[in-house]
Amino acid sequence: MIATKIQTTVAFGNPQGISGGDMAQIDTADEAQQQPLRVYAEDLPEAVVDGVAQFLGKPRLRGWIHVYAAVVAFIAGAALVSVSWSVESTRAGLATLLYTFTIVAMFAVSGTYHRVNWQSDTARKWMKRLDHSMIFVFIAGSYTPFALLALPSEKGWVLFWIVWGGAIAGVLLKMFWPSAPRWVGVPLYLLLGWVAAWFVGPIMEGAGVAALVLLIVGGALYSIGGVLYALKWPNPWPTTFGHHEFFHACTAVAAICHYIAMWFAVF
Repeated sequence: MIATKIQTTVAFGNPQGISGGDMAQIDTADEAQQQPLRVYAEDLPEAVVDGVAQFLGKPRLRGWIHVYAAVVAFIAGAALVSVSWSVESTRAGLATLLYTFTIVAMFAVSGTYHRVNWQSDTARKWMKRLDHSMIFVFIAGSYTPFALLALPSEKGWVLFWIVWGGAIAGVLLKMFWPSAPRWVGVPLYLLLGWVAAWFVGPIMEGAGVAALVLLIVGGALYSIGGVLYALKWPNPWPTTFGHHEFFHACTAVAAICHYIAMWFAVF
């Protein structure tokens, strides 16, 4: 098999009527934009989408929801871990610590990726892959306290390995097949997120009805956000608050629901 690569080089010439001194200033000011642009075939779909997004510009609120969510998650998670460790058990402390790490990491990576104007295409590409990968890690982290604290030992470990095995598969998908169609990635998010449907009875028995209701509401919000992300709808204020911001808003509210449910799972 011969791997073909598409390489495009954009060259800039000296416009007529511009003196040498003026050209030197232009060259200095635009040095970063004068570099050759190389696009390879395997990254072409991703490059086209990102190129259009950069050309049109990002909404002003892009990424800010997750930036603030990362700060709130860090503070709220620290409280949850401290109380769980000191009042309940070391096991509870470790389970909630893993959950806190995943939620803070997901929001922090997302906020960083969406707020930074990346000058390096390579850095931006890998940050985008990491951003999408962290969703799988966060789903697994959210299930961990329920698996280790609220469920009977045998069923708890089954749930634990299912969600973390699915998270690893999802990370591999996003890191090494970033141009996969949305109909591949989004259903995988949803399937992993609704694994709890097979453990409704044990979760209700171990964590209570309130925790189960919060899990369902949070799961519904994540699912709605995923569908909106796939449809790129609604998009009422493209320059300020677009379809992607609705997706981020859904994830932030869902995270609040699941955070409250964690307290029921631990205590």
